[in-house]
Amino acid sequence: MRAVVQRVSSARVTIDGRVAGAIERGLLVLLGIAPTDTAADGEWLAQKIAALRIFEDAEGRMNRSVVDVAAAGGALRPDTPTVLVVSQFTLFASTRKGTRPSFNDAAKPDLAIPLYEKFLAQMEAALGRTVARGEFGAMMQVALVNDGPVTLIIDTRERA
Repeated sequence: MRAVVQRVSSARVTIDGRVAGAIERGLLVLLGIAPTDTAADGEWLAQKIAALRIFEDAEGRMNRSVVDVAAAGGALRPDTPTVLVVSQFTLFASTRKGTRPSFNDAAKPDLAIPLYEKFLAQMEAALGRTVARGEFGAMMQVALVNDGPVTLIIDTRERA
């Protein structure tokens, strides 16, 4: 799995004019799934994202996770999402040859959809709260206010 993780002040995904998912301060996760990915990859990735210390502490250092930020919010209820996950098969695009990307390295929907759904559940378990989401396979418009900007790319195939 490959994820682009962005620290945001706000983010939302719109499908056919309706807001499918939205968050205020938190993380936008664009998620790509490869044919070799497994539920174990999703579990590792969910735990990693939940624990990333990319939010500032009182001294202005990146030392707090999205879990810490949600807990510190006080008024935030467990059903208030702090992470928005959007499936994005184009993260596995190959541009090695020519100028038209190839998407052969992305998982087909019969594998990707169950792994995407499983990842959403794994992310919710890691966070202890609801996760906002896009819709697999839909044409989506994603709007965000990147905070920092802070953007990270995490690939489960590169873990030690």
